[in-house]
Amino acid sequence: MEILSACPICYSEKIGATLEIKDYSISKESFSLYQCQICRFLFTNPRPAKDEISKYYESPDYISHSNSKTGLVNRIYQVIRKYSIRKKIRLISRYAGADRTILDIGCGTGEFLMECKGQNWIVKGIEPNKQARDFCIENYKLDVLPEVGINSIVQKSFKIITMWHVLEHVHELKERVKSLHNIIKDQGYAIIALPNHQSYDAELYENYWAAYDIPRHLYHFSPSNIKDLFVHSGFEWVESIPMKFDSFYVSILSEKYKENRFPLLNGFFSGLKSNMNAGKDSEKYSSVIYVFKKKS
Repeated sequence: MEILSACPICYSEKIGATLEIKDYSISKESFSLYQCQICRFLFTNPRPAKDEISKYYESPDYISHSNSKTGLVNRIYQVIRKYSIRKKIRLISRYAGADRTILDIGCGTGEFLMECKGQNWIVKGIEPNKQARDFCIENYKLDVLPEVGINSIVQKSFKIITMWHVLEHVHELKERVKSLHNIIKDQGYAIIALPNHQSYDAELYENYWAAYDIPRHLYHFSPSNIKDLFVHSGFEWVESIPMKFDSFYVSILSEKYKENRFPLLNGFFSGLKSNMNAGKDSEKYSSVIYVFKKKS
């Protein structure tokens, strides 16, 4: 295990444990959330090192790697994902203009990139998990590299880089954001989707909140944290967009973790209440997409 002695964003050593959270989905181990007293950033600490994190993904139920359609929650995920992919493509098309080049980091089993490719985008993916990466290559004939492949990508070669619920998994946080800045073309965009621990459903479920996803999620961003990180790395914030379906999926999983009766029904109403509580404030939803533009 790695023990962090300072905040990964502001490097303050004024950090302390706040919550103890169990990995309900795979290992059943417990991990601590630490918070920085200066910038209020939350992070998992201690955390699995890079050479030991893979075992915490080794489950047929880890949906983004297995593309499983077994079980009610996975079937719900599949339906939501199809709808979300269409919305994501409309979003990236709005920012790409005529330059339809995209790098999707953490592309999973490749459904989003495959849809982009079918709409005449020039696509490339990065996927650390070999099973998911092989699925992309064998089933969709996509150009997908392992994580180390990001170092071989030519600078200023993509108009759009997307990370859909991926940045929170990356060990070298600031180094990764710097690499995004190098790879994106001038006036290009980084589009980052993240869970929001300041949402109503996060506050409702506390240490049962499924989107903490300890220890696979190494970091737990608030809207102000992610903006500070990117602005100080050569980007400007453009807009924040709510992911309204995530509250339902996360709430249903959280109900299962609490072993409550009727998790589907209770989770649906918790997700609905979370969205209603957020209202017109896009940065109060369970998950948020942040659009950042590279400064020249």
